[in-house]
Amino acid sequence: MKLPGRIEHFYKWFKDRKKITYPVLGVVVGVMLGFLYYYYIGCNSGTCPITSSPWSSMGIGGLMGWLLVSK
Repeated sequence: MKLPGRIEHFYKWFKDRKKITYPVLGVVVGVMLGFLYYYYIGCNSGTCPITSSPWSSMGIGGLMGWLLVSK
């Protein structure tokens, strides 16, 4: 199956850079999920070390995303 020119070019670019793009995408998704976890679940008292701050929650989420997709 032949893809249109721009899509084929992007597919080749993405395929050549899989080792870089997958971990980056994992970190981005992890950071977003970490922030959503902080926002919707979070810690009301402020004593929870991970979920009391959005930065720590996003950091842990990014780390988990990177660990899940990297080889």
